[in-house]
Amino acid sequence: MFWGVIFFLHDSTSLELGNAAFFSQLKKKFQFGLSDKCAGRYVYMYDLPPRFNADLVGDCSDPNASTDKCKLAANGGFGPVITGGGGELPERGVYDTDQFSLSVIFHARMKQHECLTSRHDAAAAVYIPFYAGLDVERYLGQEHNDSSASDALARGLVEWLLARPEWRVMAGRDHFMNVARGSWDFLHTPDVPGRGNSLLNYPAIRNVTVLTSEASPWHGVDFTVPFPSHFHASSDADVASWQGRMRRLERKWLWGFTGGPRPSTKQTVRSQILEQCGRSSRCGVFRSTPRYTPGRTMQLLESVEFCMQPRGDAFTRKSTFDSILAGCIPVFFHPISAYLQYILHLPRDYRSYSVLINHGDVENKNASIEEVLAKIPPAKVAQMREQVIRLIPTVMYRDPAAKGVTFKDAFDIAVDAVICRVDKRRRAAAEGREYQDSVDGGNSWKYDLLEDGDKDIGPHEFDPYF
Repeated sequence: MFWGVIFFLHDSTSLELGNAAFFSQLKKKFQFGLSDKCAGRYVYMYDLPPRFNADLVGDCSDPNASTDKCKLAANGGFGPVITGGGGELPERGVYDTDQFSLSVIFHARMKQHECLTSRHDAAAAVYIPFYAGLDVERYLGQEHNDSSASDALARGLVEWLLARPEWRVMAGRDHFMNVARGSWDFLHTPDVPGRGNSLLNYPAIRNVTVLTSEASPWHGVDFTVPFPSHFHASSDADVASWQGRMRRLERKWLWGFTGGPRPSTKQTVRSQILEQCGRSSRCGVFRSTPRYTPGRTMQLLESVEFCMQPRGDAFTRKSTFDSILAGCIPVFFHPISAYLQYILHLPRDYRSYSVLINHGDVENKNASIEEVLAKIPPAKVAQMREQVIRLIPTVMYRDPAAKGVTFKDAFDIAVDAVICRVDKRRRAAAEGREYQDSVDGGNSWKYDLLEDGDKDIGPHEFDPYF
């Protein structure tokens, strides 16, 4: 038994470490034993030069500072506190959170992470607190083909990482970061007209586990985490109280939608939602223009059984997680909007918590959304809503200062998944092979949906959508 433990630990820790380093880690593991609740879960965080994070926000005490960036970064990325929610929002822990603030939120949370370590040789994973989204947003306004400016900071980060001893241990395969925007913004091809930068095209970064707000189904470098909503709980009791309230609500509308039309075309799911809803007495709409207000949006979502989640400016929507927070069953029109994205946070059995209506049927006016939803038996609706309400803690980002909480939030689930992936990579490297759980190309999304132990890629129910 003793030697079995020795060999197990050697396989999981010895990659590119000498015997002395390995036995030093072994001694430490036995020294702490089961009393160390962070054993195998320690995270090392780089102290990056401020040009990679703090400088991108700026000095918010300066009267000339960017009000948008300072608002986004306030309260550790949660944004300004919202008070007087009128009952549509929890009594405390509510903020006007920007959907692109996750780099700041992750950084603030990691600073208080219970398993943060100052020793990279003791870490299960290495966190890069780069505010990639704040960097790239400067180059999203118009197309460009000169990448020297848009790639300057990303290129500087790669050069900085390659010079670090922490990087050389696994060539970045134990590193992770949150870029806080969709992968598309970081896949610009140099010298080709386009928007964004080339961060995710750098070979070094392709070794890193990159957490995004929207992954590409055709690239294997990215993994999606939920958009931040407005409720950032600080205790188990806060979450339980909110879940109880969502269970007791009476919902006066069968279905509803928060959002406005896209004037560029009328043959879209979104336009059909607005048209069909306008003809129905069982549908509610909140047009979130000209200004989105969390309280008013939540008021509608809490009054509806089913919340429409069509594609908008991107495949995914922050509204998906506002809906879950409101206990409203999401309705999707393409699997790329959720099922191929949030595989770490949402159940694989998508029918247990959501409805999928083919976007083509709606766009071509071959499907009545209301008729589809009205056919779902009330008992099934109740089961789905209960599953949605149970998901609430897993898709929120709790207060970093919270103590004694027992639930795992979106951050915990993401970091656990990163550590699990790094462990598999480390074990594979110790056996002289490369661990592969993703590929680029048309079947990339199918790799993401494989269960542990599965290797074969074959026909899938979502093939018609592609």
